[in-house]
Amino acid sequence: MTYTPEKPSIAEASDRLRERIPGWGVDLDPSDRPSVPRMQFDPSLSGAHWEFPERQPELWPRERSLEHKFLTPVFGTSCPPRGVSGVLRRHAYKRYSEARAAHWLLLLVADRVDALESHVRSFATLRPDNPITETGVLSEFSHHPVSSRYGVKRADLVHQPLDPIIVLAPWVAAGFATYRSFKLFRRAVTKRSAQA
Repeated sequence: MTYTPEKPSIAEASDRLRERIPGWGVDLDPSDRPSVPRMQFDPSLSGAHWEFPERQPELWPRERSLEHKFLTPVFGTSCPPRGVSGVLRRHAYKRYSEARAAHWLLLLVADRVDALESHVRSFATLRPDNPITETGVLSEFSHHPVSSRYGVKRADLVHQPLDPIIVLAPWVAAGFATYRSFKLFRRAVTKRSAQA
């Protein structure tokens, strides 16, 4: 028996197993095995109706590594590259090999830029991003904020003083930039109306 310290029993001979179990060893003879012809390389046995698969139409230029001669026959289209992040992604694929760190670092930067672009785009919708609720800051006050930090070995305690800066600084900077833009626009409109 398996998983016990007893010595396993010796396997029975094939003849005895064939007598005891109906159909045992039916696939021992290669001529009776259905998978044997598939083990041989014969292109006519594949069942495919093509030499090379039909290519998916490329509706916009897609990213392609320097190492590859052409795009794969099928590729994803759910997230087309757009905006500044798309420019960064295209540059990473066009300029750097996948073996270079610059390729992957540019793709990481493009992901961050894409996140920023989607935050900015959310302000044009009826439900813009809400940094207060989406970051989980409100749960800090309702789920034992002090006892969950002290006396336990949490890995994130080291960077917690930086979290408000990292999370809030972009929003404060965006708010300040919006305020300054509005103020400059208002000053220009006032100046123009005073000249007229």
